[in-house]
Amino acid sequence: MDELTDEVALERAIQGDTEAFSVLYERNIGRIYNYIFYRTGSSNDAEDLTERVFQRALGHIQSFKIRGVPFSAWLYRIAHNLVANWHRDNQRNKEVPLEEHEMPVNKLAQPEHELVQSQEREHLLTAIRKLPAERQQLIILKFVEHLSNNEVAVIMGRSEGAIKSLYHRTLMALRDDMTPHL
Repeated sequence: MDELTDEVALERAIQGDTEAFSVLYERNIGRIYNYIFYRTGSSNDAEDLTERVFQRALGHIQSFKIRGVPFSAWLYRIAHNLVANWHRDNQRNKEVPLEEHEMPVNKLAQPEHELVQSQEREHLLTAIRKLPAERQQLIILKFVEHLSNNEVAVIMGRSEGAIKSLYHRTLMALRDDMTPHL
């Protein structure tokens, strides 16, 4: 089954082939978990919500319409909706606890240099946490998941031009927030 393309696996899963769905599950679970983890900041909640994403996908796979949109975009959309509900239910504002993500450290760097980098990284994370949820989502999809503007547009339900504009405004806002501290 591992030799199946995503398209063939999706077609078979729509027809009710659970083994084909499990191929899609294995290929997408890591990305969906990471996305949810960065939005919730909790590994336990990320595990629970990831499970719910795939339960929901499996429950509705037979109604999925192949329209040239990647299956992963559908999963991200489900994940986005579940995370939005989770935030509403938990009334939390903090969405991107990136400090839990270990950053590589240059072992040859001087302690002063490491301290400056650590302070700059902490300030960037603080600035990202201040962004609206939509902009945090954009940052995660672009810089953590390394998705293209087109893929981000499909996931966020916007045009590619709107994503480029939002991306530009987000980077300008981060730059403005960071400039006094550099």
